[in-house]
Amino acid sequence: MSEWVLIVDDEAMIRENLKAYLEDEGLKVATFEAVTPALSWLRAGGTCRVCIMDMRLSDMDGNSAIRILRQSYPEMEFLIHTGSSSYNLPEDLRSMGLDDDRVYHKPLCDMAPLAAAVRVLAARWGGGA
Repeated sequence: MSEWVLIVDDEAMIRENLKAYLEDEGLKVATFEAVTPALSWLRAGGTCRVCIMDMRLSDMDGNSAIRILRQSYPEMEFLIHTGSSSYNLPEDLRSMGLDDDRVYHKPLCDMAPLAAAVRVLAARWGGGA
């Protein structure tokens, strides 16, 4: 895997704002509005270390998407970006290593902590970002 960051979010403005911020931080970013095109990109050879996943998407919920992606890409790390103030991390995702520190609530007033988390997770596998 490389230092690419995958963003899956159905809100175009959020996708583009996150992408612009992370690119300004020197990261390569691929964005998708749903899980299906993101999976197609990965299956066609796209690679990433970190995925920022929205929870409400048009083709499936983010929790299910993380489960599917983890099966095919076990080294991929996840950050959750949700507009739901009542979101609770399911126990099976906790057992995959996710915790409440990986959950970011929209709107983000400061994207720096999210970018820092991306860097930490990407560096964890020696790929640097």
